Amino acid sequence: MTEHLSEQEILELEEKVGETGWGESAPRQARAFWPSARRLIGLLAPHRMALTAVFALVAVCVMLVVWAPKVLGQAMDVIFSGVISRQLPAGLSKEQVIEGLRAQGQDTFADMASAMDLTPGQGVDFTRLGWLIVAVIGMYAGSSVFMWLQGRILNDLVMKVVYGLRADVEAKINSLPLSYFDARQRGDLLSRTTNDVDNVQQALQQAFSQLVYSVLLIIGIVIMMFSVSWQLALLALVAIPMTGVVVAVIGPRSQKQFAAQWKSTGHLNGHIEESFSGHAIVQVFGRGEVMAAEFNERNEELYRSSASAQFLAGTMMPIMQFISYLSYVGIAVVGGLRVAQGQLTLGDATAFIQYSREFNQPLGQLAGMMQMLQSGVASAERVFELLDAPSQTPDDVSATVGGRARGLVEFQNVSFSYSPEEELIRDLNLRVEPGQTAAIVGPTGAGKTTLVNLIMRFYDVTSGKILLDGVDVSTLSREDLRSQVGMVLQDAVLFEGTIMDNIRYGRLDATDEEVVEAARATYVDRFVHSLPEGYHTAISQDGGSLSAGERQLVTIARAFLARPALLILDEATSSVDTRTEVLVQRAMSALRADRTSFVIAHRLSTIRDADLILVLENGRIVEQGNHKSLLKAQGPYFRLHQSQFESEG
Repeated sequence: MTEHLSEQEILELEEKVGETGWGESAPRQARAFWPSARRLIGLLAPHRMALTAVFALVAVCVMLVVWAPKVLGQAMDVIFSGVISRQLPAGLSKEQVIEGLRAQGQDTFADMASAMDLTPGQGVDFTRLGWLIVAVIGMYAGSSVFMWLQGRILNDLVMKVVYGLRADVEAKINSLPLSYFDARQRGDLLSRTTNDVDNVQQALQQAFSQLVYSVLLIIGIVIMMFSVSWQLALLALVAIPMTGVVVAVIGPRSQKQFAAQWKSTGHLNGHIEESFSGHAIVQVFGRGEVMAAEFNERNEELYRSSASAQFLAGTMMPIMQFISYLSYVGIAVVGGLRVAQGQLTLGDATAFIQYSREFNQPLGQLAGMMQMLQSGVASAERVFELLDAPSQTPDDVSATVGGRARGLVEFQNVSFSYSPEEELIRDLNLRVEPGQTAAIVGPTGAGKTTLVNLIMRFYDVTSGKILLDGVDVSTLSREDLRSQVGMVLQDAVLFEGTIMDNIRYGRLDATDEEVVEAARATYVDRFVHSLPEGYHTAISQDGGSLSAGERQLVTIARAFLARPALLILDEATSSVDTRTEVLVQRAMSALRADRTSFVIAHRLSTIRDADLILVLENGRIVEQGNHKSLLKAQGPYFRLHQSQFESEG
């Protein structure tokens, strides 16, 4: 419960949540943005042709978009000049008209006329106007086609990149040692392989393309604004530093309040979860009012932080819009004056106003895309960390088992440690004859699971040797070694598919008859016929349609079908009821026949018939023998037996 955590522990927990992606409130931040960004872009390098085509198409698209207002302004000039020309006397030249206007004292009108393409007495040139309108429509249509085409190419490119990235992640997962998984949260690894890869795909598909488009559009619009009027362009660009000042002043304060809001939300949610999960206890001890008062306090804290965050965030956009409107007003006034002075045509002024309106849109998009790109790079960084993790040491194969092993297992002066600071197993010697059942018992942390992990080469010994039929297992390939081993875990692991598929997982080339034979030997056949489709009944990944005992029997049948020389059992009956336990014990007896077995035992009553019982304490075998001899010795095993018997009694 959160109230029992220290402030430092809460901060560490919040930092871990932010790093692993368990919470989605705050956007992720890359620790090394540019190196990760360069590496992410490097994934696109093998697709240079497609990438070049994307850039070229975006450039053409932007060129058409920024040129269209200029052409539209020319159409506006054709209309305005035609209307004015119709009102002037025919037969006069433009110069004569201007001189006449100045003679009449209409200097402002004369200045305007000097900037126009006037033909006195003629009206609007509809032919030219039509061609200009067709050109504008064609530009926008072409821009849309080029944009769609680059999107299609980019999507294909990104899908190929992400396909390769997923394949690399899958290959890496299969090459990582067990120590990597033991040291990390399963949810974090799942997030890296799914959510983070999806986030990279989204960043490449949306942020990358939009970022390139927005940057080129901004550059294009700025160039066109300066080509129309450098004075108006400078006036339009004044809004950028003003907007930057607003963001710099309000942004950090807003971010600070949002951080407080996320923290308050976590505190409130934690309290609500406690109220729901401990509802009965709250009612029994009459603490309803206390819990309600604490809820009100945390809710008030969330209200204050949320109100401040939303106020600051809501203030930023109106101020930025006001600055944009000021710039727009300034451009309209100055542009009108320049048109009146004949320094700018009405069409150019119209085009410039459109540029100024379009200029703010890519700026806003750029900010949003940068945030998405930053999140994508942060996800890429987490994926790269996974890909850069050290793989398990390659096999140095100099020997083979050669068929099915006899099952003689020897430990010779074996030492092992997870970290250099603390040695878990030291100078362990052990010999288990073929066909024997060796049970491993001891307190938590004694090294029971570590012992069988060393046999499987999930970890390699620090010193000493483990021999299988006299062959050092370090000289065998892991695949060759593990093909000799079958395993039944405490938690029955099933896969999506049919019951027959799950049993055949032990040996993929087994026939249906061999699968059924293994099922009969392990008592699976007893309950299969009561299922709707027998062996072809589909089950979910967690085996939800089967009971715990039935799931365990399926895993035993899987190991039976594999015909291993060595068998590892991790208290396979601990999660089943007493009635089913009898069937599971019989199935395991059939499974242990004619093979060497290692049983990690938690309930001593299940290993009374073991040929050899090993008592481990602090990584050392402190006692070994059979059940009767160890009880008679009244040593560590006797004390374990007595304490367990008393607790069960």
